[in-house]
Order: sequence, then structure tokens, then C-alpha cells
Amino acid sequence: MLLNCYQQEFIEAGCDEAGRGCLAGPVFAAAVILPRDFYLEELTDSKQLNHLQRETLRPIIEKEAVAWAVATVDHEEIDRINILNASFLAMHRAIEKLTTQPQYLSIDGNRFKAYPQIPHSCIIKGDGKYLNIAAASILAKTHRDEFMTNLAVEFPQYNWQQNKGYPTIAHRRAVIEIGLSPFHRKTFTISDPQLRLSFEEEL
Repeated sequence: MLLNCYQQEFIEAGCDEAGRGCLAGPVFAAAVILPRDFYLEELTDSKQLNHLQRETLRPIIEKEAVAWAVATVDHEEIDRINILNASFLAMHRAIEKLTTQPQYLSIDGNRFKAYPQIPHSCIIKGDGKYLNIAAASILAKTHRDEFMTNLAVEFPQYNWQQNKGYPTIAHRRAVIEIGLSPFHRKTFTISDPQLRLSFEEEL
């Protein structure tokens, strides 16, 4: 069972990102402050849920949260400052947008660039341990999926409505055959799909 938050003394925002490993599109981050008595059995790490489950949980989180915010860093900024710094920046932007000021931050993962004047803890696999981080993971993921699905209408050849910009075999093959779109991250390596074909077919 997931705990509500990492600590009980201060108003805490859980933070997570989505799209870090993608070849195209922005990285999204979310920050969520949940009520202290909030509990939802179905809420867990977004990667453990299917698309329908995430989409069902999103409006519940957005309605029940004390405050929530989603922010992005686009592909050009990612190329300029690298994906790790872009992930930190996206989380900072989400925290800035919160309508309630948090006093503590719980961050999914093992690294974070400190947000000014707010203490934080990095929690490995935190989205599977704390509800506020799990909620942030779902909002970041669903908002990013929606963005990439809408973008796919303009660029159907990359199948973003299906792969959401992640480096699937079909996506990498399309980039090699067609070239980069204006939304691809130019600093990311696009490997030959045949190099990992047998491995991915086993997954």
C-alpha cells in the first residue's frame, strides 16, 4: 500500500516527469499536493497502469488535489541544456505554477537540482511508494500522451499516437527513412532498428 506522502510535518508536493527517454517532443513534469487524508487504491506508478487506467485516474487527481500543475521543456531546450537538466527545469516550472506553496518536495528518482528555499528528498521508485509522486507521474504521463497524440495528426508518419515519441523499432525506422521532424531532439542518437530487433521482439 502506498503512503500518502514522504513526511507529515510540512505541506508536500510530489514531483515526477515523463518523456525523458523519448526521441521527440517535450519532457513533461507534474507537481501534486494531495490532501493529508487522500487515499485511492488504484493509484500507483503510472508505468504499472494501462492507458485507460491512467486516463480514468487523471480527472480524479485533478479534482481532489489541493493543488496540481504540469509544465514542459521543449525539444529545443532539451538539445541546448541536455535531458537531465531539462527534467529538473520542467519540475521547477511545475512547482512554480502550484497555487498552494509547498514547504517540502518529494522527487521521484535519485537526482534533483534543489528548488530555491524548499527542502527536498529524492526517492528511488518513489512513484511506487508515495501517492503524491504517483499522482504526479500520472499527470505528467497523461498530459504528455495527449500532446503527442495531437501532434501526430500533423506528423502521422512517425506513429506518435501509438509510440508517443519513444524509440520503438517503427519510430526509429521512420526517422532513418524519412528524416527528423521539427519536433525531434537532434542530440539524441537514432540507432539502426535492426541492431535491437531480436532483443525487442523478446520483450
